[in-house]
Amino acid sequence: MFRTLFSAALLAAALSLAGCKPGADEQRPPSARDFPRPYRPVSAVSGGGFSTEQARDDRREAQTVMDLAQIRPGMTVADIGSGEGYYTVRLAERVGKKGRVLAEDIDRDALARLGSRVEAEHLDNVSIKLGTEDDPKLPPGSFDRIFMVHMYHEVSEPYAFLWHLRPALKTGGSAIVVETDRPTNQHGIPPKQLFCEFEHVGFRLAEFVRKPELANYYARFEAVGKRPEPHEIEPCSKPGEANDKSAAG
Repeated sequence: MFRTLFSAALLAAALSLAGCKPGADEQRPPSARDFPRPYRPVSAVSGGGFSTEQARDDRREAQTVMDLAQIRPGMTVADIGSGEGYYTVRLAERVGKKGRVLAEDIDRDALARLGSRVEAEHLDNVSIKLGTEDDPKLPPGSFDRIFMVHMYHEVSEPYAFLWHLRPALKTGGSAIVVETDRPTNQHGIPPKQLFCEFEHVGFRLAEFVRKPELANYYARFEAVGKRPEPHEIEPCSKPGEANDKSAAG
């Protein structure tokens, strides 16, 4: 009798411990669980600038990116992962008083500092928005260009993130990514992986450029066809599988 009760107690304790340990899906945002997991490592959020603003200006980074993206006065653009606003303030100057810039980040402190900068520099064409790790919270049909500069490797839910981002583009709009070609847990992403993730959410690679001014590469994507339903999206690779589904080949 005692042995039966003891065994039952051990079983109950084991089940209790199992219930307390979160599974892989339980660690994800509830809003992202209808989407596939990325099956790739993710870089920790750096919390600081990719480089000093002066160093980036010295190599003409922002000017090169804005020229490639054909940013003109009057455009409406979004700066995702804006941080303290290196691109935000330069985009604001390029699009002019008739254009608009939305600066988005998931870091409240960085946005607070950016808000102070926007106010100090009298950037009346800039708005600031707090997003989440799986949804940038952008208004639909609003942007000619959406920029993601040296931040995409920090996106932990790429399929949900891109799925929510896609409707924010205007007809003919583009999503712009500037990244470094190295593993995703080393603050970069190989182009093949990037192309694949965008393709699986209904984007087409429209332009790809490597330039030293960018500290690696520039990619421009356009939305094509119907946006897939979350359950229709397949991950680019699973553990033990090669990433063979990329359009990059």
